[in-house]
Amino acid sequence: MGAVIRGIGVYYPETVLTNSDIEKIVATTDEWITTRTGIKQRHVLPKGSKLKASDFGAWAAKAALEKAGLTAADIDGIICANINPDKQFPATACFIQAKIGATRAFAFDVTAACAGFVFAANMAALLIDSGQCGNILVIGSEIITPVLDWTDRNTCILFGDAAGAVVFSAGPKERGILLSQLKSDGTRSEVLYLNNPGDDGPRGMFMDGKQVFKAAVTEITEIVKTTVAKGGFALTDLDLLVMHQANVRIIGAVAEKLGLPPEKVIVNVDRFGNTSSASIPLVLHEAESQGRLKPGTLIAMAAVGGGMSWGCNLMRW
Repeated sequence: MGAVIRGIGVYYPETVLTNSDIEKIVATTDEWITTRTGIKQRHVLPKGSKLKASDFGAWAAKAALEKAGLTAADIDGIICANINPDKQFPATACFIQAKIGATRAFAFDVTAACAGFVFAANMAALLIDSGQCGNILVIGSEIITPVLDWTDRNTCILFGDAAGAVVFSAGPKERGILLSQLKSDGTRSEVLYLNNPGDDGPRGMFMDGKQVFKAAVTEITEIVKTTVAKGGFALTDLDLLVMHQANVRIIGAVAEKLGLPPEKVIVNVDRFGNTSSASIPLVLHEAESQGRLKPGTLIAMAAVGGGMSWGCNLMRW
């Protein structure tokens, strides 16, 4: 069976932090941020809020279920990707399961940083193709800003808080996720990471920006090429590239190397910042709202994150 998308839901807080606001927090400027990242604003958890990733994830999941015309009782499994879970354990997916009342569903988390949604979508597709599941919620839910070092202008300017949820359901084999490729290289783990409280080293997020940029452009370009080719397609057959929204320069460089025109790429990092595993469902939701997801649309979903880990899902809408 094919794992087709039946519903997409998103949630993000109303509070917006602009580049001008960040100028008052750390030594940077709107021009510096915009030139290097393309980001103009990001939605953030309000200071003092007690909300958790599971709250964001549950609200996005409910919206996705409503769009799919399903209830929580119809869900067989919940896979949640995130980098700042509610607790070390149990899984944030378990808290989401309780909050939406999906009593039949198994629930577990995936930790692949910004590539988490691509990894989780692959798992959902395999579970559906095997016949084990009929409906799976794949959720990227990220509350990142509270764990950032707001004195480090290299990282604190980048991230926003949001959640996106997708209902994958069994459907025709020629639709949905056609195939996926996943890669990791643990020897590059020091390039991008988030320390635990009390760990030696930098507090909050650490990122070697030059190495991340190089890895993102090189690895995403290559894995999209090989995934499309393994599916029996040419790059010109792609209708849409749905990339993790880390940096507008990365997105532009990958699109150029793949020979894809701007109209085949969606960018919303300017309005949301880097929302890690939530970014791809946010882009999918936007594409659907714009009427860009029509039957037969061939989509490559691709992301790279800490690990380093990266992957691509090739999908027919």
